[in-house]
Order: sequence, then structure tokens, then C-alpha cells
Amino acid sequence: MLRTAVIGVGSLGRHHARIHHELDDAHLVAVVDSDRARAEEYAGRFGCEALTGIESLAGRVDAVSVAAPTVDHASIGCALLEAGIACLIEKPIASTLDEADRLMAAAKSGNAVLQVGHIERFNPAVVAAANVITTPRFIECHRLAEFTPRSLDIDVVMDLMIHDIDIILSLVGADVADVRAAGIGVLTPRIDIANARLEFTNGCIANVTASRVSAERVRKLRLFQPRDYISIDTAGKEVQRISVLPPKDGDVRPAIAATMLDIDDVEPLKAEIVSFLEAVRGEHPPVVSGEDGRRALVVAVRILDSIAEHAGRAGVPHSAANVPG
Repeated sequence: MLRTAVIGVGSLGRHHARIHHELDDAHLVAVVDSDRARAEEYAGRFGCEALTGIESLAGRVDAVSVAAPTVDHASIGCALLEAGIACLIEKPIASTLDEADRLMAAAKSGNAVLQVGHIERFNPAVVAAANVITTPRFIECHRLAEFTPRSLDIDVVMDLMIHDIDIILSLVGADVADVRAAGIGVLTPRIDIANARLEFTNGCIANVTASRVSAERVRKLRLFQPRDYISIDTAGKEVQRISVLPPKDGDVRPAIAATMLDIDDVEPLKAEIVSFLEAVRGEHPPVVSGEDGRRALVVAVRILDSIAEHAGRAGVPHSAANVPG
């Protein structure tokens, strides 16, 4: 039985708290939120203590979910990790690469597990597709969302696109050689819609689009590899595979086979938290390590830099490019 806590019970953190409360092998000790009323609401709902700060957690908990705003990940995470408390830190791992490095150093110093909350790694559609993806050559991603007043402390690259960045990096298995991107702000002072073209050292190309000002919700990845086309719908939890089969005896043309992959319909966030707690118990390494989270952040930063360069070439003042400094 691991003693746990959840830091931040906003739109996502409240679901972390629910799952920690539901798990038989975890005991939710506290929820922490700077909004005392909100902390007390969810503490009452899940039968735990309400806190407005992390100062009293040392020695009382073994593992926590950090679902606070991205700008607070480093300060909260470093304090907890150095105290030996394992952390599942929501994506992106941090606001900057320096902060990501501090988090990894704190995990090493405190001998504590650090896992990054790239939840799509635990989406059953992605898990099923990963079993048949071998050598992707071209990838196309669309992650579109209707506008909501959440995560406005970061732009759409860090908010939405980074999900697909992490998935792509885990599937391609090569370094990014070149990045070309463009993006604009529409409803906020930050980038709300962006497109990036990633070229990998093994020749794979990924075209990635993310928007948080769309009229519809879309979560789709399409991958092409020799003799295969694989379409992943992470929202619908579906994977279609269309394969070219060798010609049968007497046939001139190859056959085409279309199949829907079998999916284990699990809640991705629950699978992520269960996996995190297993890693805390030493059953396996974190599925998404601090290094994985930093790698995704590196690509996201390169995309933001490319957006700024593109805006400059187009004659847009840097301040109007909506790229965080």
C-alpha cells in the first residue's frame, strides 16, 4: 500500500485524485491546491486531507501526481523528489530544458522515481498500434480541440502537440534532424494553432498539426511503412491496418487486407497511474522517463524556435509571433 497525494486538482488533477482513491493498493493521503475551497471539495469527496502547500508531505507520502500548472512543475517536483518522494509529473515535464534538467537531477539526488505524464503512451489504441509498427516512413498527425480556458499558461505546442511529439519519438526510434514549423495566435496571446514538419535521421518524415481553436475534436495519427498503412484514432480508441499482401498463386496483383486491431478498452489515465505506482514499487522502470519527457520538450522547443524564425521571415514582429520568450 503506497501513500499518495495529488498536487493540483483542476480539470485533470481531479481525475488523478479519483483514480488514486479508487486503487486498492494506494492510499490517498491528501490533495493539494492553492485554492483552499477546491482542495476541501475534493478532499471531502475522496476522504483525505486538504492542503494548500506541499510542505508537510515529506515523510507522509511515497508518491504523488503533480498536475499543477507547467510553470510550477520544477519548483514543486524538485522539492518532492529531493525528499525521496516519487513524482508523476504531467506533461510537459517543465517549461524549459534547464528546469527539466533540475528535475532529473533532483530525482537522482533523492533516489526517487520520476515519470512524465504523456498519457497517450497508455492509450490502448497507441499500445495496440505499437505492436505492428516497425519502420514508419511517413507520419501525419492531427490533434484538434475546441477552445477552452485551460492550460493558457502554455501554447498549443506544449499543450497539445507535445502528445504527438512523444508518440512519434517512441515509434520512430531515431533523432530529429530538421524542424520546420509555423504557428499563430488566434484567441490568446500565445500560439493557438501550429504545424510542424519533422525530418528524422533515418529518413522518416512527420507532419504534425495541433489546434486549440477548432470547431471539432480530432485525435488521429496516420502512419505509412513498407506494405502497411496504419490509422490510429486515440479518441475513439480504434486502429485500422491496411496491408499489401504478396500475390497468391496465379494472381498478378498483390492482395489488400484491411483489419481493425483488437483493443483493450482501458482508461489511459488509470493505466498510467497504475504503471507509475508499479515503477515506484520497483516492478519495472518508468514507461515514460524523465529523459523521455526532456526529449519531447527538446523537439517542442525546436518547433517554437522554428515558428519564431518563420514569423521573422514573414516580417511579423517577434511579439506578434506569440512565441514565449
